[in-house]
Amino acid sequence: MADPIAEDKAISGQPKNTVIADFDPPQKPKRNKFAIACSILACMTSILLGYDIGVMSGANLFIQDDLKINDVQIQILTGTLNIYSLIGSALAGRTSDWIGRRYTVVLSGAIFFVGAILMGVAPGYGFLMFGRFVAGIGVGYGLMISPVYTAEIAPTLSRGFLTSFPEVFVNIGILLGYVSNYAFSKLPAHLAWRFMLGIGALPAIILAVGVLAMPESPRWLVMQGRLGDAKRVLDKTSASKDEAQLRLDDIKEAAGIAKELDDDVVPVPKKSRGEGVWKDLILHPTPAVRHILIAALGIHFFEQASGIDSVVLYSPRIFQKAGIKSYDHKLLATVAVGFVKTIAILVATFFLDRFGRRPLLLSSVAGMIFSLVCLGVGLTIIDQHHDTVPWAIALCITMVLLNVAFFSIGLGPITWVYSSEIFPLKLRAQGVSMGVAVNRITSGVISMTFLSLYKAITIGGSFFLYAGIAAVSWVFFYMLLPETRGRTLEDIEVLFGKYHKWKKANALLKQSKQGDGEENKSQVN
Repeated sequence: MADPIAEDKAISGQPKNTVIADFDPPQKPKRNKFAIACSILACMTSILLGYDIGVMSGANLFIQDDLKINDVQIQILTGTLNIYSLIGSALAGRTSDWIGRRYTVVLSGAIFFVGAILMGVAPGYGFLMFGRFVAGIGVGYGLMISPVYTAEIAPTLSRGFLTSFPEVFVNIGILLGYVSNYAFSKLPAHLAWRFMLGIGALPAIILAVGVLAMPESPRWLVMQGRLGDAKRVLDKTSASKDEAQLRLDDIKEAAGIAKELDDDVVPVPKKSRGEGVWKDLILHPTPAVRHILIAALGIHFFEQASGIDSVVLYSPRIFQKAGIKSYDHKLLATVAVGFVKTIAILVATFFLDRFGRRPLLLSSVAGMIFSLVCLGVGLTIIDQHHDTVPWAIALCITMVLLNVAFFSIGLGPITWVYSSEIFPLKLRAQGVSMGVAVNRITSGVISMTFLSLYKAITIGGSFFLYAGIAAVSWVFFYMLLPETRGRTLEDIEVLFGKYHKWKKANALLKQSKQGDGEENKSQVN
């Protein structure tokens, strides 16, 4: 006999409780505002590097005038911060496993603060180099810890969006450095560069205060056996309680903690505290881990080897070679570079989780190749003409802006997103620190050789060389980097390890998921 209450509900138009969920349209998951706020605070460390890159592009003009140093000394001064940052990034993996991600962020800001003050009061070249040594260590800590913390705090559906934040803040820092150059350019040379460098201490102070509102990484808390604290952080940073529990279970499994252990504090296997990580990463990696390591180190190498630091650090000199002689006009054009770079990276953050990593990465590098070739052509034409060539000057300025835009919409943010999300949890801190080391070494070599390079093969030839390296990187990315958008750890294990045959693994993965879906449907029917 039919249920009269159900019949009354059907007649009156009231929904049946048992089927209403079936007719609800799927709701778009909301971004977790607390996770976004935590990511923003952690990524403040990236402003420190960005500010230094931006401010040095203009400050080195005044430093050279004031201290009467040559181009080789300027190259060394500009590029050595990247080499010094290796010390910080090498120490950051172990430090963050020891004192936690949160206090490693504090340490990064404190070290950079001291370095900025030392640079601001430097009486001469030697003391200035020492200040850059201290600041470089702080930058190295920040470069490693920002993507790691953000990847560990971010919900899966927002991982690309949030993990791109470090690169966003590098760009904001570069823009602030350019603005600082222009703001202090009217001061006498001996004061201008000191104010430009010393004012970099301000973001470090803001970082030290803001970090008090950040929770510790849930992954680090689990590695210490503090499940209760980790669950409270995950509840705040996940879209739902169910997602928080799933994330906690995944982290526990990675840490070697039994799933049934649910006490607030539990014993942790020794290996999950960091022992054996280098062995699993370098000495005896699985095929998947070896492929992951090649992909991560490769993308970091090509990010810098394609010459972005030469464009950003030496843009005033590029504009000078292009025919812009006035200090004011050179610095204003540089501010435009910073503005375009920042707008492009903000656009990219919203596309990463929508279009995926590969389409943005490949189109970004293709655009960089085009802009570098055109920039090389424009600068070569200007070099060969004694008279002003207005259209070639316009071409050079346009191509500089296009180059930084294409970089910031793909290769720039994806390098940090990709390398921080593909490593297994146990290997992430050390794997990312290796990527940062490659990134900083390559950046240091590029920034310390650009002036000598363009004197040896002409400035146009330099950019043709960078275009060639970018072309090689496009092939590397196309062949070896699978799409990771929305992939689980299990999916990544399947995709990596096949090298250039990852597309076959991807097809098998899709077939497997379709088979599982059809099996579930048949069970329901």
